[in-house]
Amino acid sequence: MTSKTTRRTTLAVGLALALGLGATAQASAGAPRSVSGKPSDNITRIADFYGTYIDAVNDEGSGELRDALRAHYLTPAFQKELNAWEDREHADGVLRAQNVPLAWKVTDQGTADHTEAVITLTWSAGQTSTLVVDMTRDSHQIFHIGTKGVGTKAVGGK
Repeated sequence: MTSKTTRRTTLAVGLALALGLGATAQASAGAPRSVSGKPSDNITRIADFYGTYIDAVNDEGSGELRDALRAHYLTPAFQKELNAWEDREHADGVLRAQNVPLAWKVTDQGTADHTEAVITLTWSAGQTSTLVVDMTRDSHQIFHIGTKGVGTKAVGGK
């Protein structure tokens, strides 16, 4: 690495840290990354579901895993609702699309009696779409995916 490249990298990392973008700076600088979670946390569970589901849909011949994930993470009633939506829309109901996103992000949206999360899916050319996912607190199962939460709260709480 040249000293000019080293200075640019150091400047970029310093600027990113000053702006609060430490994770981005670490990833671009090659430092180790970590992800944490716990099975009792619904946001972790939703993130685990979407990450694994996207991997399963993206990998060829993984239809059985996709179906097993749905059976584990979705309520039986919602699985039926999702199947009907897919028959009508000719798209994947979990992703609300016909293709697979390049990245995803899960953000807690709160609520008292259940967990509501906003899923931001990133597609090619940097385009994004958002979904709201609702999960029970007791059984930790998803009972709704749509553009609004079950409390009719729009994405972003608007």
